[in-house]
Amino acid sequence: MFPIHSKGIDQEITFRSQPDQRKCRGFNMRVFRWSQAMIFFIEEINRNPTLLPNITLGYQLYDTCGLTALSLRTALSVVSQPMKRSNSGQCFSPSIPIIIGDSGSTLSMAISRLLNLFRIPLVSYFASCSCLSDKHQFPYFFRTIPSDVNQASALARLVKHFGWTWVGTIGADDAYGRTGIDLFTTAVMRLGVCVAYRVIIPKLPTHQQLQDIVRTIRDSTAHVLVVFAIEEDIKPVVDEIVRQNVTGKQWVASEAWVTSTLISTKENYPSLSGTIGFAIRRAEIPGLKHFLESIQPLAEPYNAFARELWETQFQCSVNTSLPTPSTTDPVLYSHSCTGMERIQDTHSIYNDVSELRVTYNMHKAIYTVAHALHNLLRCQRENGSALTQQCSAIHNLQPWQVVEVLKKVNYTNKFGDLIYFDRNGDPVGSYDIVNWQREADEGPVKYVTVGRFDSSVLTAQQLMLNQDKIIWHGGANQVPVSVCSASCPQGYRKVTREGQPVCCYDCVLCAEGSISNTTDQVECILCPEDFWTNQHRNHCVPKQIEFLSYSEPFGMALAAIAILGAIAAMTVAAIFFRHHDTPLVRANNSELSFLLLMSLTLCFICALTFLGQPSRWACPLRRTAFGLTFALCLSCLLSKTLVVLMAFKATLPGNNTARWFHPPQQRLGVFLCSFLQGGVCVAWLTTAPPYPVKNTWLYRDRIILECHLGSVALFCCVLGYIGCLAVFCFILAFLARKLPDNFNEAKFITFSMLIFCAVWITFIPAYVSSPGKFTVAVEIFAILASSYGVLLCIFAPKCYIIIFLPERNSKKYLMSQK
Repeated sequence: MFPIHSKGIDQEITFRSQPDQRKCRGFNMRVFRWSQAMIFFIEEINRNPTLLPNITLGYQLYDTCGLTALSLRTALSVVSQPMKRSNSGQCFSPSIPIIIGDSGSTLSMAISRLLNLFRIPLVSYFASCSCLSDKHQFPYFFRTIPSDVNQASALARLVKHFGWTWVGTIGADDAYGRTGIDLFTTAVMRLGVCVAYRVIIPKLPTHQQLQDIVRTIRDSTAHVLVVFAIEEDIKPVVDEIVRQNVTGKQWVASEAWVTSTLISTKENYPSLSGTIGFAIRRAEIPGLKHFLESIQPLAEPYNAFARELWETQFQCSVNTSLPTPSTTDPVLYSHSCTGMERIQDTHSIYNDVSELRVTYNMHKAIYTVAHALHNLLRCQRENGSALTQQCSAIHNLQPWQVVEVLKKVNYTNKFGDLIYFDRNGDPVGSYDIVNWQREADEGPVKYVTVGRFDSSVLTAQQLMLNQDKIIWHGGANQVPVSVCSASCPQGYRKVTREGQPVCCYDCVLCAEGSISNTTDQVECILCPEDFWTNQHRNHCVPKQIEFLSYSEPFGMALAAIAILGAIAAMTVAAIFFRHHDTPLVRANNSELSFLLLMSLTLCFICALTFLGQPSRWACPLRRTAFGLTFALCLSCLLSKTLVVLMAFKATLPGNNTARWFHPPQQRLGVFLCSFLQGGVCVAWLTTAPPYPVKNTWLYRDRIILECHLGSVALFCCVLGYIGCLAVFCFILAFLARKLPDNFNEAKFITFSMLIFCAVWITFIPAYVSSPGKFTVAVEIFAILASSYGVLLCIFAPKCYIIIFLPERNSKKYLMSQK
């Protein structure tokens, strides 16, 4: 069964009279070549002494015109042949009803549903619709062309391979076209590709419908379109494309028209140049060309079809008495054929054997049936008279027996291909990837094989491409771009536009702290905790680590001030030591003064421990050194204040308080006050000591190295104890400020404690509000300010008198009252 004529002629049905038989038009030389190839293959099998020996295969050739009604009538005429009677009077089945056909999926579906009633096998050479793989609906259907499931998957992977994310789809209004683009759409969307439009070509399109289709193609931003249609259905669209001079589109063709010479003409090439698609595997069939060219218009068995080929090829009328087929609408020509015409002298799609693809499928179909019958014949000969249900006499076969043996066919043909059917009656999905090219501007279009697809191998090896050989639309060597939105570079993420497909998106810069290191990322990746984004936000870099360092200017300034303070304290100690015998030094309790100067020196040095990178030893050292040195300093000041206060109290008659404040008692008091602070520090260090931490919550783009307090409660105890000492010392000094003496040290202690308390009271809000490493700077500033306050308020006046007013450094002056 072949659609030798591609179109039916519309007829008016009045329902008042019996309709005429359907007429056909559009003689298809390509399909006629398929039918002649079938005859060639059958005759070749009949000449083969090893395949079906002593068995002759016959055939009946039908033209279905691509019409469902004619295809069904043909099938019914085959299955309704009367029983035959042998010479002995025994009835037996007519010729084995194995039907080869039809070319279209829609026709094959209709025929197969009819043949299901009779369990007659149908072997198709060109019906590729995946729906025919359904064994529940089509249990007796076989084919030698791969299912469109394979082609749709291969086309989707091809589109994805070239980076096309925005494509259009066109399909014919039949099972092949609709199912093909549906399968392709499903497969390609799984790969992240979007379909811009879906166009269905009517079987008999009007001019307005063709214009609408072409307008959709032309106006779409998709530069790639995938077409599932046979050549007869796509031709009107291509003609309109050429008429409107629509270019700039990359066509991707299905196997039904990718090697069609009806479409790949020099007139169509400017609009279709660079077309790429999947083609059925081809073969070089020896002897076929000679057979095709030896046809004669008046010879049997070709008769009317051969005559029509002759008239179509040479545009003349053949004078013959042979009747025109009832299904054919005759075409009259102005002159008669001379009889001297030769097919060999022409070049047409009929005798062009350079792209034998569907013809090779026909070869597989005919030889598969022959091998099935051969297996039955061999079974019969091996079992002799003991024939089983599966091994019946070949001359009296039932159709279902042929179905069973067809399922088990497995052979390697002369071209080296392994032929068999899977459980769905389908062959292996194998295609050539072809590209339309031509060498010269006016040269013929060539189908250049640029790759291959084979579904029987591993997934990674199925699609093989030689991309350097591909010539794209317009003769370009670069892969065309077909995207709804440009690719988002690294550092950006895709945000789908509302109400549009996922391939239409905007590129949004990744937020701080997140990156995209590949193109077209949907979500940005968060950087690890210790990393941050670079300027382009495509790479995570280690966060900048901050701490108050000796090497930075601010740290160097604080260190210099601390060292200067320590030097100043030691200088004062040296002055006091140099003048330790003078009344001024002796009157101010030189032992406590030296101890106070030592503690102040340690306070200045303590400030240096707050500089540099926090570590496991530096953090505890900072806090404990601060607590102990200031406790020692304030203990000395407290003892000095008590000594001054008690010294004046002791001058009163009957007051023996002074005996409790001799130097041993003073040293004991300083020791006890310092010891209490030391006990708190020991408890702090043993239970929850300070430790270094990475502060990542204050700044997102950097890490602040700082010391965690460990135990906040014990830290508050240390500060609270220092605060109590300072307040108590301030109160006592304030009470002793008006005691009679020319040099009342209590006044200077009062001023020093006033500065000390003011500094540490303002320290609290400054410490809380200071960010990052400046928190440490505030602590250092408070330490230095309070230490300088004590040093200057208490010792600066004394040093001034010792150095610049030595005449006042006398007992007489000191004992005088003012």
